[in-house]
Amino acid sequence: MIPNIAVILTNAQKRILWVNDDFTHITGYSLPEVVGKSPGGILQGPNTEPEAINQIRQGLANELPFRGEITNYRKNGEEYLCRLVIHPVYDESQNLTNFIAFEVDGNAVETELPIPLLNLEEKYSSSSLKGMEELRLYLRMKQTIEEESLFLDPNLSLRSVADRLSTNTKYLSQVVNHNAKCNFQQFINFYRVIEVKEKIKDPKFYNLTLFGIARQCGFKNKSTFYKVFKEVTGMTPRKYLKQ
Repeated sequence: MIPNIAVILTNAQKRILWVNDDFTHITGYSLPEVVGKSPGGILQGPNTEPEAINQIRQGLANELPFRGEITNYRKNGEEYLCRLVIHPVYDESQNLTNFIAFEVDGNAVETELPIPLLNLEEKYSSSSLKGMEELRLYLRMKQTIEEESLFLDPNLSLRSVADRLSTNTKYLSQVVNHNAKCNFQQFINFYRVIEVKEKIKDPKFYNLTLFGIARQCGFKNKSTFYKVFKEVTGMTPRKYLKQ
C-alpha cells in the first residue's frame, strides 16, 4: 500500500492547527490532544538527534523547506524513525501563514519507495489549488480506496470515485496529478501491483497463473498488467517471483 502519511498543519508560530487521521495512526495522538502544541514538544524525546532538531529549527527560522530524518516517539513511548518534509505556506502577498509537514514512519516504509508528498520542490500557498482543501481531498480519497479496497474493482473509474467523494472528475484528476505525480489510472494500478506482489508469493495462490492473480487484483488486460508491473517494480512478474 501507499504508506500512511501524517500531515501536520501549524500556524506561523509553529503551533498545531490540524493533523490528519494518518498522524493519529502513526503517533497515537488524536487531533484534540495536539491542537495548540508544538510538534517537537510532543514527538521528540531522549534519543532524538540534536543535529536534526537544529536543522529543522534553522529551516523554519529561515522559512526554507526541509527534508530529513529524525527519531520521534509515539504516545506509548515507542521510538520510530520519522522521514519528513516541512514546507512554509504563504498567502497571496507572500506573507508566511503556516507550516505544513508530511511525515512517514521510516520503520514501516521501504526506503526506495517514491512518495510524491515528500518532494522538496513543491510550493504551498494558502489560496491556490495547492491549498489545504486539495490536500484533505487527496488524503480522504487515499483512505477510502485503501479501507474499501476499491482498486480490486476492474471497472473502477475516476467518475465513480469522484461521485463517492462528492466532487467532480476534473478537480479530482488535478488533485491526483498534483499530489501523486501521476494520473488516476496510474495511481490505482500502483495499488494493484502492490496487491499482486503480496499474493504472488502466497501459497494460497500457487494454483493460479500470474495473470490469474492479476485479475483478482483488479487488472483486466494481460499486456497492461505486465507493462504496469514492470513500470512500478523495474522487473517482470516472473523475475520478481524468482527473487
